[in-house]
Amino acid sequence: MDKNLQFRGLWAVILGGSSGFGFASVEKLAAHGMNIAVLYREPSAAEKPLKKRFEDIATENSTEILGYNINALDIDGRMEFIKTFSGKTGRHKVKLLLHSIARGNLKPLTIKDGDEIDKTYNELSIEDIQFTSYAMSNSLLDWARALLAAELFHEDGRIIGLTSEGAHRYWEGYAAVSIAKASLESLAKYMAVEFSAYGLKTNLIQAGITETTSFKLIPGSDKLIKAGIKRNPLGRITKPEDVANVIYLLCTDEAFWINGSLIHVDGGEHCR
Repeated sequence: MDKNLQFRGLWAVILGGSSGFGFASVEKLAAHGMNIAVLYREPSAAEKPLKKRFEDIATENSTEILGYNINALDIDGRMEFIKTFSGKTGRHKVKLLLHSIARGNLKPLTIKDGDEIDKTYNELSIEDIQFTSYAMSNSLLDWARALLAAELFHEDGRIIGLTSEGAHRYWEGYAAVSIAKASLESLAKYMAVEFSAYGLKTNLIQAGITETTSFKLIPGSDKLIKAGIKRNPLGRITKPEDVANVIYLLCTDEAFWINGSLIHVDGGEHCR
């Protein structure tokens, strides 16, 4: 099959598509004929060149790429998107819902011998954990339900989330995100079972160490990158394109029977 016809007429909804894994997926899926709705939060100065890149990708691949600079974590923004998007595409056209939101708090659980002002500002609060968990885990459920209620999902739709090794081991300042990712892994299992009644397959990708903008915000990220290169059997860290390639594969007809899986996309890094 001509790769440019493979997903012709179908859509992906990508939550968090302005950089990293999300943007790499825009490029990959568009190259195979999929139309894409991209949600992101960017200031106006950064949005203009981003929209130009989306326009260039769409023109090159004869696809549509719609950019939505809205808060994907806000219920009003979500409902307004559903209303606008469904009027544009019609029913049963969303082949993929990709959750690539990277918004959370990177703080320690406690600060030894810090004064009260520092503790108030720097220590991880329960509110920080709740916000991060919703942003990087539970919001996936709200979005899946919203698309389902609007009858937007294709009869063989795919839901993909992104987790990380930090869900299972200690990374400095990563507690809130680790909690969120661990929650996401549990949530995805239940979604894989209960959403299968609608033809949907839910899977997670655990990428290897990847030097994205959000990853570089993690305290000690430079050390994690060096360790990742050393651990990886293939001698380098993961690239966003590596992950986008597997996201594409999970959308193909041949991936129909993959459901409820956590897929390592790391060149074997997790083996060491």
